[in-house]
Amino acid sequence: MIQRSNSFKTINKRSDLYRNMVASNTPKHIAIIMDGNGRWAAQNKLPRIEGHRRGVEAVKRALRAAQENGVKNLTLYAFSVENW
Repeated sequence: MIQRSNSFKTINKRSDLYRNMVASNTPKHIAIIMDGNGRWAAQNKLPRIEGHRRGVEAVKRALRAAQENGVKNLTLYAFSVENW
């Protein structure tokens, strides 16, 4: 069963990463499926590696936000069949 918190929404703005949460609504575990960095780069006429670099920066922001907000476990799924 997926539990949703009103405090967590899709991150579109930097300020969304630093939203203050109270302990009662902070999830213990967040899972993120990282997908589309290479496609994003292609759509923006950038080298594929640039998409991966931007993905790394997004991971760093997610790690920082999770730590700052008391999330105990963060799972990142970062595998694509396009990389075979």
